[in-house]
Amino acid sequence: MGGLMSASAAVLSLLQAAQGKGQISSSSLANAGDWLRSGALPAAAIDSLKDLCDRGAWAEIEDRFYKGIAFGTGGMRGRTVGRVSASNELDLQGLPVRAAIGSACLNDINVLRAVIGLWRHVSATQAGARLVVAHDVRHFSRHFAELIAGAWSELGGEAYLFVGARSTPQLSFTVRHLGAHAGVVITASHNPSHDNGFKCCLGDGGQVLPPHDAAIVSEVGKLGPADVAPYLKTDISRVLTVPASAEDAYLARLAGVVLDPEVISRHTPKVVYTNVHGTGDVMVVPALRRVGIDPHVVEEQREHDGGFPTVASPNPENASTFALALKLADEIGADLILATDPDSDRVGVACPLPTGGHRLLNGNEVAALLTEFRISSLKDAGILPEAGSPNAAVVKSLVTTPLVAAICARHGIRCVETLVGFKWIARKLEKWSRRLAEAAGAEAAVLPLLRRAPLALRHSTLFLLGAEESYGYLADDAVRDKDANATVVMLCEFAALLRSRGRTLLDALDVLHLSYGAHHEDLLNLSFEGAEGAACIRRIVASWRATPPSVIDGSKVVRVTDYERDKVLDSEGERVPPEEFILAELADGRRIAVRASGTEPKVKFYSFTKAEVADADDLSAARERARKSALALRAWLETDAKRRAK
Repeated sequence: MGGLMSASAAVLSLLQAAQGKGQISSSSLANAGDWLRSGALPAAAIDSLKDLCDRGAWAEIEDRFYKGIAFGTGGMRGRTVGRVSASNELDLQGLPVRAAIGSACLNDINVLRAVIGLWRHVSATQAGARLVVAHDVRHFSRHFAELIAGAWSELGGEAYLFVGARSTPQLSFTVRHLGAHAGVVITASHNPSHDNGFKCCLGDGGQVLPPHDAAIVSEVGKLGPADVAPYLKTDISRVLTVPASAEDAYLARLAGVVLDPEVISRHTPKVVYTNVHGTGDVMVVPALRRVGIDPHVVEEQREHDGGFPTVASPNPENASTFALALKLADEIGADLILATDPDSDRVGVACPLPTGGHRLLNGNEVAALLTEFRISSLKDAGILPEAGSPNAAVVKSLVTTPLVAAICARHGIRCVETLVGFKWIARKLEKWSRRLAEAAGAEAAVLPLLRRAPLALRHSTLFLLGAEESYGYLADDAVRDKDANATVVMLCEFAALLRSRGRTLLDALDVLHLSYGAHHEDLLNLSFEGAEGAACIRRIVASWRATPPSVIDGSKVVRVTDYERDKVLDSEGERVPPEEFILAELADGRRIAVRASGTEPKVKFYSFTKAEVADADDLSAARERARKSALALRAWLETDAKRRAK
């Protein structure tokens, strides 16, 4: 111990000298000092910091310690691999072997602080609390998952761990299926390979909501390296394995999303699927085979690999992610091309063009298509009345295309809007599920759809679909998070139905735009890394709140809604929870939304435009009018944001 303390003191002396020269901030020195003086840092962590100091990597040290890692809309995310890695954080091939040390990074200490904070919150009301732990394929994901499960067991709880990498939606389902009190999945979703994250839920399977999130953050904030030191050695001897019966139950639920199995058997679409080195293949492939589709899997991307070697970023929103899948699609003449992200909660969609090549659909287009398909299919199956029902609802985020709401209105279905983050959609599901259980008995909420629907329509609200523009969708409230696994199955049924009519998803999108107008949405992401980047984001959002523009791109701003300050009610008459989210409406009908990302170092600007369509011959021109209008907003917003960031 004396040697470690001496080594820590030597590193702290180097950091103090650097702060005196202005090479790191006082906050970074304070955070690093707390960790070094704790006496709990492993020798390897101290060696990492000394190596960075010796190399003069002060910007790297600043980024690692300028703040403590915090929970956001998607939990806790951060770099687990530094921009500049210490020598002992990489192996001889340059691959990560130790998580980046730092208060702002995802590493053993911060992961343990998070799970112990979660334990303290849950165990305060539940003795012997049960936890389910899942992980994706990222660097250190399995290691972190075992560390968490072992610590939970040692603390006195019961921990279940999957045998291998599993998706976020499967974690949500399994928490509910096993009657667990909490769940954790180690993932950074579609972030770059250098990131990882800690995402937790409570017994309802949805992401943690207020006031629980603040309570957990408070508990985590009380913990330092010394508090987690006893749990730094992984011990999973008492950890249980998630039973095969729970995995089978989720697989059956995925297959159960299909409403018309016959249309798939008669008009089976050719489907290309890629899991992009992530968890999606674990359930997507067997689920599709169960419903009668043998997908063509992109074998070069099937192997689980946290480095995601075949793509620049494992994000299905990026066209480059589809390169190998589109090549395979050309070879086999595919009807549909699908890609899921590392934790398989988001899905990207591409379709062949009649003239050759392919078109990638964006998240808003898929949300609108699924809304039309799901409502129409439920009506065709007799589950929904033909005239619709005010007790049936689609739930979407505020930044998802207004075309979804227009489709719902025409079908006589309620559209409920929530804040960004699928946890708010899950909150609605939990509310409706509880109401149904209170009126029709606890078993009613878990009945199959055909038996549950009449009861929900009579006593509560029947959930039809949840959608976010960021490629996340849900059609089954047995899961309380985005579910790309089930969405893949649903999209394949849709493709089969359209194939039976000699049509495609692109034809279906044309019909929507002819019926409701050509909608176009644009997302401007401005990224700001590190400590100075965080300050830029704060300046931009604060400036918008204090002095919003009166004119945008030549159009007068007629209304600004500040969701942090203003009391906003949703379609159910409930207040939308206060959040730093700003919506501006323009005199020409366009809309702008502004928010700082809760999971990435970005400020986001959403633009919504629409052009009326005279007839089928005008459709292409109308889409171009809507697109140009959105791009004009983007250019104006980017220039304005750079000015506000200074």
